[in-house]
Amino acid sequence: MSEAQGNQTRGGTSTVWQIIGRFVASAVVLAITAFFTPGFTINSFWTLAIAAVVLTVIDYLVIKFTGLHASPFGKGFVGFALAAIILYVTQFFVAGYSISWIAAIIGALIYGVVDYFIPGNQQM
Repeated sequence: MSEAQGNQTRGGTSTVWQIIGRFVASAVVLAITAFFTPGFTINSFWTLAIAAVVLTVIDYLVIKFTGLHASPFGKGFVGFALAAIILYVTQFFVAGYSISWIAAIIGALIYGVVDYFIPGNQQM
């Protein structure tokens, strides 16, 4: 096997672990946000896991098609608004996940603070 193929294989494995790390960090941040945000409920662990996947996919699609990052603190008001919208829209895709508009705004603020302190959400 050539060195280039070996690096690609290791790079692919590294990417898988990076995605898993981002998913776990996203789930932890989401759980903490739901716990501290009034009007934001997640009914079970599986709902949390599915919501973390949906949030990650929606965030990826927003980045892919607009180039904007839904980071409450990293991108100012636009990032904050996108984070609130993504938190709110996720409830339409995940059963057992509910959030009001006000909770989405408060949740985006809490999500940003918690996300700042939890490592693992680096860009790929």
